[in-house]
Amino acid sequence: MKKWLPFVFALAVALFLAACGTSEEKGSENGGASEETSKLTVGASNVPHAEILEEAKPILKEKGIDLEIVTFQDYILPNKALESKELDANYFQHIPYLELQIEENGYDFVNAGGIHIEPMAVYSKKYDSIADLPEGAHIILSNSVAEHGRILSILEKEGLIKLKDGVEKSKATLEDVVENPKNVEFDANYEPKLLTQIFNNNEGDVVVINSNYAIDAGLNPVEDSIAIEANESPYANIITVRNGDETKESIKTLVEVLHSKEIQDFILEKYKGAVIPVSE
Repeated sequence: MKKWLPFVFALAVALFLAACGTSEEKGSENGGASEETSKLTVGASNVPHAEILEEAKPILKEKGIDLEIVTFQDYILPNKALESKELDANYFQHIPYLELQIEENGYDFVNAGGIHIEPMAVYSKKYDSIADLPEGAHIILSNSVAEHGRILSILEKEGLIKLKDGVEKSKATLEDVVENPKNVEFDANYEPKLLTQIFNNNEGDVVVINSNYAIDAGLNPVEDSIAIEANESPYANIITVRNGDETKESIKTLVEVLHSKEIQDFILEKYKGAVIPVSE
């Protein structure tokens, strides 16, 4: 038995060195980079958010991030899922909505970066312009108070109403309307996701719809609306994360990729002005 020990030892050393050599060759073939990827789970509205993330997915894969996209049909569950750590980030809301959600629910969330603007638009099957609206016209809008200042700003710019002097436009409410010469009636009792169906049912004289729902329903906010929010809108849709996670490399890489020329060109080409990319 003793005679075989040196041979066994030599064989073990040879096998170990061969294994090391194979490992080094694989590392060399991959440029020395690790084949490991980190998983990133992001909640998003179907359109355009999830579509934009799908376009970014292969780019993130090249950077070592395996992106999982979880889609939502409402504006409440994505923040609940982020708080419960089912998500690493969400991508569906703008800053005023996030601020309201933080105020109402105590979320410890932060904005990791603005990605795009979806201009809010006004639709009608009965009238071709805001100026054509009759006395007492019925205007249907979202029950999301965070959207009201945005909607009222469009209607004020179109000359339909006037808001109280000094009011912060993004926080304006229906109570801040001080001039309403046509006595239009505001009906703000509907969830945002129901507004396209209400429009298709020809309810009301005017329906104000968020662009993500409009696009998802086959509407083009630029071509099909009778009034649309200006391009300088402050309502950028953002990547939202739990406080402190904005410094994580995976989150920073996600935002960098979404700000890249490749993704911004995709947004401009696909949505034809109905979604506008931002880079900060």
